[in-house]
Amino acid sequence: MRASEQDGTYPRPMLCREQWTSLDGAWEFGYDDAAAGEREGWFAAGAGGDGAGAPFDRQITVPFPPESPASGIGETGRHPVVWYRRGIPHTALVPDTAAEDGAARRALIHFGAVDHRAKVWLDGTLVAEHVGGQTPFTADVTDALRPGAAEHVLVVRAEDDPAELAQARGKQDWQERPHAVWYERTTGIWQSVWAESVPARHIADLAWTTDPIRGVTAEVELAGQPAGPLTVDVVISRGDRVLARTSAVVDGRRARIDVAIPALRNGIDREELLWRPEQPVLLDARVTVRTADGSAAVDEVDSYVGVRSAEVGRGAFLLNGHPYFVRSVLNQGYRPRTLLANAGTEELRREVELTKAMGFNATRIHQKAEDPRFLYWADRLGLLVWGETGATYDYCGVAVESLTREWLELVRRDRSHPSIVTWVPINESWGITDITRDPAQHHFSVALANLTRALDPTRPVVSNEGWEHTDSDILGVHDYTADPELLTARYGDAAGFDALLAGPGPSGRTLSLTARQAERFAAGDAPLMVTEFGGLSLGSHEGDFAYTYTDSDTQYAALLRELFKPLLDSPLVAGYCYTQFMDTAQETNGLLFDDGRPKLPLETIREIVTGTKGEGAGA
Repeated sequence: MRASEQDGTYPRPMLCREQWTSLDGAWEFGYDDAAAGEREGWFAAGAGGDGAGAPFDRQITVPFPPESPASGIGETGRHPVVWYRRGIPHTALVPDTAAEDGAARRALIHFGAVDHRAKVWLDGTLVAEHVGGQTPFTADVTDALRPGAAEHVLVVRAEDDPAELAQARGKQDWQERPHAVWYERTTGIWQSVWAESVPARHIADLAWTTDPIRGVTAEVELAGQPAGPLTVDVVISRGDRVLARTSAVVDGRRARIDVAIPALRNGIDREELLWRPEQPVLLDARVTVRTADGSAAVDEVDSYVGVRSAEVGRGAFLLNGHPYFVRSVLNQGYRPRTLLANAGTEELRREVELTKAMGFNATRIHQKAEDPRFLYWADRLGLLVWGETGATYDYCGVAVESLTREWLELVRRDRSHPSIVTWVPINESWGITDITRDPAQHHFSVALANLTRALDPTRPVVSNEGWEHTDSDILGVHDYTADPELLTARYGDAAGFDALLAGPGPSGRTLSLTARQAERFAAGDAPLMVTEFGGLSLGSHEGDFAYTYTDSDTQYAALLRELFKPLLDSPLVAGYCYTQFMDTAQETNGLLFDDGRPKLPLETIREIVTGTKGEGAGA
C-alpha cells in the first residue's frame, strides 16, 4: 500500500498492512453509573458466561462518543462508566487464508483512542488494560479465542471521571455545562477500532528520522524477542524509482537501520526530494522482516517518509535550513456532530484543504491529539502542524504522571510525520497555574520540555505556550488585543518588544521566567511568534464567547485585515497563529462557521492571511 495509493482510511497510516478489518459501526452500549458491571460480570455477556443479562440496552455508532449526536445517543450528562459490546466474525481475526499456518499467527485488535481508562475482554477473557484518553493501544486476543466459535464477543469498559482535573482532559469541561472556552466531554471510544491477523514475529512499531543530507533512519520494533537472528530489508522509492535499499541482520527486539539516499548528496536533486508545504514529497517505504538467510518473508509493512528538517536559528523558524514564515491557524478539533471524533477521512482531508485555501501553511491542533489520519493528509497535502496534548488542570503527583506518560506516548505515536514541526506539551500554564511561585511546577515545565527533546531531538519544543516560558525553542506570545496600533507598538521594532519582554506582557503575564530564555531570544535561538491572536466573532448571540465582536461583514473584514498587517510587517515576528479555524460550540471566533462555511470569501481571507508575505512564504 504505497503512500501515493493510500486513501486515508487506514487508521494507522505510518504502519500499513493490506489485510485489516474495521470494527467501527454499530455496537451494543450501556451505562454503568453504579460502577457495578465488572463485579457483576458484564464482560462475560454473550460469551456463554454469567453476564448474559448485562444491560447493553442501547446501540451506539463507534467511534463517536455517546455525548455526540453522531453516536445515535447524544446524552451529555455525567456517566463515568460505560460499556460496549459487539460480535466479531472468526474470519476477521483468523482469515481463511491464514488457516494453514494459523498457529503461527496472532489476532490483534487495535484501539485508536478510548477516553480515559479502558479494559477489554474477548469471549469473557481480559485481554488489555490501558490508561490515557488520547493514545492508541493493542489487544492480542489470540489466546482468548473460543475454540470452534464462528463469532467472538468483544466487550470494552471505559471509565472517565467527568470532574477529574488531574487527568489530561484538554477542552473537555469539568463543569456540568460547557462554559467559556471549554466544551462537551468525550467518554469512551472516539477513534477507530480495527482487527488484524499478523505473523507471530511481526513489526509492532515503526518510526522514521530524516535528515536532508544523511538520509533516513528506520527504527523497527518487533512484537517480541526473536528466537534467532532475522534480516530486515528497507526499500525507499518514489513512484517506480527505487532511491535506496538496505538490509541489516538483527538479533534483538529493536533495531535502528540507517538508510543512505544517494540522490540527496546532489544539491539540485535534493531539493526535488525534500518535503515542504509547497512541495509535499512523500517517499514510499517498505519494510520486510525475513529469516536470517533472507529466503522467506516473516512480515511486511508499508509506510512513507517525508525528508525535511525543522529547527530554529537566526531569529527564524528554519525549514530545510531556510527561514520560513509560519502562517498558522488554531484548530480546536471539536466538531458539532462528533465532538472530539471526526466523521471520517474525507472530513479530515477537507479541513487540511480549507486551511491551505485560506492562505495558511500551518495549523496548531489545540488541546488534543488529533486522529493520525489528519496528520496523514497534512503530510500528503502539505501543512505544517504543531503537535499538542490535552491539559490537566490540577498540579499533583497524579497529574504529573498522567500528563507525562500520555505526552510521551503521543510523541512516539506521531514522531514520524513530516508535517509535525513543533511539540507543545503545556499551554498557558494550564495545570501549572503557580509556575511563577512554585519551584516544582517550574521544574516540571523544564523537565517535560527536556524529556520531549530526549525522545525527539529533531524538532523545536515549547515549554509553556503563550507566556511564562522556562525553556522554549520558540518564544510564543498570546496577544488578543483588538487594537492594531498596540500590535504595531509591541512588535514593530526591537524597543517595543523588549519592553513587552521585560513585562508585564499581554494579559498581565510575564513572557519569560528565566534569564536563559530571554538570552536565547536575544541571540536569535528562540524566535518570536505571536501564537494566538485575533479571536474575532461575526455578530454575537447570548452565550457566545469571543475576544472581540464585530457587527457586520465589512467591520469584520476590516478589523481582521488591521490585525494581521502589523504581524506580517514586523521585522521581529517569525510567524503567527490566528484564533481560530472554525466556530466551536459557544466559541464563535472562527474564520468558518461551525458548518464549514467561510465568513468571508475564501479569496478575501487568503489575501488577508498572506498579506505582503504572499505566496512565496508557502502555499
